[in-house]
Amino acid sequence: MALHSEHSSVYVAFHFVIIALLNLTSVTPGRGSSHALSLLQPYDFLYYSGVRSYFSEEWVKAAELLEKAIITKESLFRVRRQCHDDCVAAGRDAFNRLDSEGGSLWDLWTLDWIQQKAECLRFCIGGSVTPAGQLPVSTDIEYEFSTRNPYNYLQVTYYKLEKLQKAASAAHTYFVANPSHLEMRNNIEKYRRMEGVTEEAFLDSELENEKHWVLYDSAVQCEASSDWVQAAEKWKACVNNTLRQTDECRVQCEVAPQRLPEDRGVNSNDGVFEKAAALSLSVLSCQQSCVTQVATRPGRISSQEDFLPTQLEHLHIAQFKAGDINGAVQTLRSLLLFYPSDKDSLDNLQLYYETLGGDAESQGTQPAQEIVRYFSRALEEKRLLYFGMENLDFSFTDPDLWTPEDVVPESLRNNWRAEQEKINDKIKEGEQKEEVDDSGFFSGGPVLQVGVTITMDDQVMNGTNRVVLDGVMTEKECDRILQLATAAASAGDGYRGRRSPHTPHETFEGLTVLRAAKLAHDGMVNQSDARLLHELGERVRELLHSYFRSPSGLFTSFTHLVCRSAVAGDQEGRLDLSHPVHVDNCLLEPETNQCWREPPAFTHRDLSAILYLNDNFNGGDLFFTNRDARTITARVKPSCGRLVGFSSGPVNPHGVTALTRGRRCALALWFTKEKIYRDMEREEAEAMWAAGGQNVANKDKEEPDGGATPARNARNQAPTERSRGRGRVTGGKDEL
Repeated sequence: MALHSEHSSVYVAFHFVIIALLNLTSVTPGRGSSHALSLLQPYDFLYYSGVRSYFSEEWVKAAELLEKAIITKESLFRVRRQCHDDCVAAGRDAFNRLDSEGGSLWDLWTLDWIQQKAECLRFCIGGSVTPAGQLPVSTDIEYEFSTRNPYNYLQVTYYKLEKLQKAASAAHTYFVANPSHLEMRNNIEKYRRMEGVTEEAFLDSELENEKHWVLYDSAVQCEASSDWVQAAEKWKACVNNTLRQTDECRVQCEVAPQRLPEDRGVNSNDGVFEKAAALSLSVLSCQQSCVTQVATRPGRISSQEDFLPTQLEHLHIAQFKAGDINGAVQTLRSLLLFYPSDKDSLDNLQLYYETLGGDAESQGTQPAQEIVRYFSRALEEKRLLYFGMENLDFSFTDPDLWTPEDVVPESLRNNWRAEQEKINDKIKEGEQKEEVDDSGFFSGGPVLQVGVTITMDDQVMNGTNRVVLDGVMTEKECDRILQLATAAASAGDGYRGRRSPHTPHETFEGLTVLRAAKLAHDGMVNQSDARLLHELGERVRELLHSYFRSPSGLFTSFTHLVCRSAVAGDQEGRLDLSHPVHVDNCLLEPETNQCWREPPAFTHRDLSAILYLNDNFNGGDLFFTNRDARTITARVKPSCGRLVGFSSGPVNPHGVTALTRGRRCALALWFTKEKIYRDMEREEAEAMWAAGGQNVANKDKEEPDGGATPARNARNQAPTERSRGRGRVTGGKDEL
């Protein structure tokens, strides 16, 4: 670089603000409004207008606006990308003079380059987007689109317009990002049975942005079947798509409008260099966060750690097993950029060299150039960001585990090491083959009820905090609750005749304690049977509280009487489960052995129980697995009065085998150690009975209130991803 030495430090500082100045100038509103009607409008305005039309039941208008909002957002991102690419060469002549000429005008040549590029971006974007459409949208809108809520509205809108193919497509697209939304799952099964709806409807409309996850899952499946050639191809495509998606995200950070951080805004005392540095650091931080964004599955909050290095590790192993040793060497060298001293990787590299017979040419194989570019840029960005943290009071969360320690300033290393250790510990916990239950429960306590016996314990069930107790109910009590379920179904409890939310081959009926109390109050069912349903919940709570030696109070969180029935004539060739393998208080991810304790999981659940009422059916067995969801560790056959209790966390993944004949009824119960999540419906039922002069024992109320605020029913209390001061627009009509 032909610069005088006295200007070197100034040049470095000036170069540091280039991206910032570029972003400040590139988003200025562009051309006039003569052709405004042909320009892209603000997609947030279109969305809100569509939602208003939805709640006004103006279905045609709602569909038009919601569709347009989705398309406009996609178009805006494409315009930004295209303008970014078109303006790469803008001002290049001025920039090249920095390398070819000396003198004191380098700062003006740099500014010339910035202005020309800013002008190019301004007119390029302004030629396709209205000034209002170029403004940043609120975090509320970002959240709505990230959770795919527009499709939630669209599926109902299309259904009302009798556009069933489109309704099914919208339902499926929403469900991909919201897999625990049982009503939407139920809607999808309804659509499958509707005339005119074809299998082509059930495709993810957002697939273009999630191809890397489709390829990731496909590659894992190929590995599981030992198809290493296909696995290598899928992993390579997955790596390429991950890099492409990361680049798309980074471009949006660079071209989209940026605001100064709040503490460095227009009213701060910082000079132009400080403000520009703060903005440029914000852009770099945004680009670094793309790692997290791309590594987060639809519908999840937490990202998969070490996403790209993990793919490279899978790829080189698949290439080796497929016989592509040279490819494996290149991929492994790429992985070593991130972890240069990893012993396993170095040992594998030596193995690959030996397999090639010590070929000198293979030892000179270099990492893939696209990985080198990615790594080099990320590393330099981290240096600048950590410099900003140490010297400019900037906040930055490093998304990567591979960051070299020497990049982190000495003054920040202790905190950095602590954070790295926390993440590594979390990953190691997920990889442990022997599970450790941190629930606070300890099986083996006394069984207080006379006549109840322990049939299976931890040792027999090959697990932790699991138990099967027999004799919890008498045959007569089982018959009474079965009659209650039948009577409630006849009275119309809102579930009758519905397909199961977990399989189209079964129907189910459900009854809560409060619903039973109301039906009894109206004379629709026997009052004593409704009270027995309530009392059974208390009976189970006392048994398990004692057996699992809970050190704190245990509160009933939800009680649900559920009967599943096999659909006659719809069982041949069936391969699915009555209830897929899951964990009750976290989101199980079998391919990584992780279980994410975050919404939409019911994270407040601590203890689970199933009390069976009958056995005159085929299938419907409860089974437990390891975190891989495949290795079965225990199986339980239902029978009248048999109670299965277990801690609700990741040590106890479980599912239910297909019900192929008959009707299976059981009382499902969940308990919590947090009083705020107690079942308020039970208390409402108790209040009804008390008002009618019927006393009901309520052990949950024996403990002092402690000033706790009553909560809604805990089954509706799974915490949302964010709490907002402003109300988030949500759809309340997502079930057909």
